[in-house]
Amino acid sequence: MINTVLMDLDDTILDFHASEATAISNTLQQLDIEPTSERVHLYSDINDMHWKLLEKGVLTREEVLTDRFDAFFKRIGVERSVPQARALYEKMLSQSYILIAGAKKLLENLSACYDLYIVSNGTAWIQNSRIEGADIKRYFKDIFISQNIGANKPSVQFFKFCFSQIPHFENSKTVIIGDSLSSDISGGIAAGIHTLWFNPHKNPTRDGISPEYVTDKLEKIPAILLKI
Repeated sequence: MINTVLMDLDDTILDFHASEATAISNTLQQLDIEPTSERVHLYSDINDMHWKLLEKGVLTREEVLTDRFDAFFKRIGVERSVPQARALYEKMLSQSYILIAGAKKLLENLSACYDLYIVSNGTAWIQNSRIEGADIKRYFKDIFISQNIGANKPSVQFFKFCFSQIPHFENSKTVIIGDSLSSDISGGIAAGIHTLWFNPHKNPTRDGISPEYVTDKLEKIPAILLKI
């Protein structure tokens, strides 16, 4: 029986893609660039690609936060200040905290039975602002953000740090819940804990990553946890 639940934040609890779309649309408007749906989707793809490279250790966090805008502006053929774009976008994103449907009810249910911890690769001040804004901090025993730790999911170093901060930690009694195969599930497997993939879009597994449990709905999670 498990007693510890590590939870990813973006697209597991908070709807990152919705917040991202709003933030980049508002940023483009501030920069006098029309925020067409094609440009919003292009930015999202470029952003996702850069974070994946961070997970692999190819890019540093600072390179991700800067290079994504440089790459985006080159793709759409405009010249704008990258530092200005970054500052505008990060401010907009920090103020957006859209909960995934059913997330708050899930946290209420789980926090009554398990010790919950956030595990996130996001930028610390932005994530903390969004957590506060969404009023979910009270459900968690602690919040682990890679920027503060100095290591990113899926690295074993990230998970080892988290484990060292959890009282009476036991691998066999811990599960990670997240939407990302490459960071949450891959990292959880390497760290020797149970894994539960939140897969609302019913995507296929890839890269040989095999989560122990899979669900497409948050409301199914409590019943799954009882089986572990």
